Amino acid sequence: MTEQQIQTKRIKELEAEGYYVIKLIKTNKNGMPDLLAIAPNAKVLFSEIKRPQGRVSALQKYRIKELENHGYNTEIYKG
Repeated sequence: MTEQQIQTKRIKELEAEGYYVIKLIKTNKNGMPDLLAIAPNAKVLFSEIKRPQGRVSALQKYRIKELENHGYNTEIYKG
């Protein structure tokens, strides 16, 4: 399964749970997670998508920690 296929699967899962999902393509901060999901209750989840054998880069780990320090939920989703 490609990362794109895994990402499409995760988007469908999150939308089925009621989230409004935005794919982050280009941001002003390198290393941001791939998806931004917002629930009707304003709960926010940032999701980094990887293939099962995929590795999270040091910059991605930094951004995830930065988001968590700001109180956001994050995940590394490996399909």
